[in-house]
Amino acid sequence: MLAFAAAFALCAFAAPTFAQPDPNQRIGATVADAPSPHYRFDSFVVSSADGRQRWRVRLGIPRQRAPTQGFAALYLLDGNAALMEFDAELLAQLARGRAPVLVFVGYDNDLRIDSAARTRDYTPSAVEDPAGAGPRGGAEAFARVLVERIQPQVRRRARIDRSHEALWGHSLGGLFVLDLLYTRGDAFAQWFSASPSLWWDGGRELGEPEQRFLREPLRRPAQVTILQGGRERGARAPAKPGDEARAAAQRARIAAVPADAARQLASRLQAKPGVTACYREFAELGHGPMLRASVRAAAMALADPAQACAAESGESAAPMER
Repeated sequence: MLAFAAAFALCAFAAPTFAQPDPNQRIGATVADAPSPHYRFDSFVVSSADGRQRWRVRLGIPRQRAPTQGFAALYLLDGNAALMEFDAELLAQLARGRAPVLVFVGYDNDLRIDSAARTRDYTPSAVEDPAGAGPRGGAEAFARVLVERIQPQVRRRARIDRSHEALWGHSLGGLFVLDLLYTRGDAFAQWFSASPSLWWDGGRELGEPEQRFLREPLRRPAQVTILQGGRERGARAPAKPGDEARAAAQRARIAAVPADAARQLASRLQAKPGVTACYREFAELGHGPMLRASVRAAAMALADPAQACAAESGESAAPMER
């Protein structure tokens, strides 16, 4: 167990601490394009009814024999970006545990991050868009695609233990994870919300959606892990010269919710019978590097359930008390 934890600590912090993701970066070659003794990769594409939206799903299926009840499965939003954070060594580490099926839910293009598409799919409400970033408020429609079309195809292609299906998302993806928990709580058993954009729409998800979830009967037991970087609440420099006004506006939006909103949310979720919640904070990481740290933490937690709320080097974990 100590070796397993040490291996995770190394891989989680391999990325530069303060590097921010490049939204124009292409995905390039990944572990899905190279032979692996531990995983085989497959893919399929799902289109919207009008054919204008296409999601590409890459599957990493363990080569080992499936357990009696089937494999655990980890669904990963921003699938292209998530896939780029996996390497041969991580696949080997997963194979030494309860190797999960990896489901990378991305878009049918070569962008690492498709900003317009993810803003449309991961946001539960439409708000004014002065920056012209594209449509938003499509979470309900994307939830139907994910649960009613993508999940069934995954289950046909791999033997899945439905009691160990998990969903991970970062930033707006983390917001979507929470919204899906509130609206389709029976879709997954385990939920990883990394750096959730709780500020969206003035903190809407902290209001009626959360309150409705807390007061209504739970559809199935849920294990919720909220992950956040300790430096995410600090002021961020503008992406490029001339963006000072936009950066200031974004800081104002983020400041609309308390600095400890994610931790307090985990505490409130834990108070609901049937929910097990914990908060994990990576003290030295900002928003961008949290994508890498959290996606790898989620994968390791599926391979070794004891790691779901276990603190590693440079990290604090707080299982919530009832």
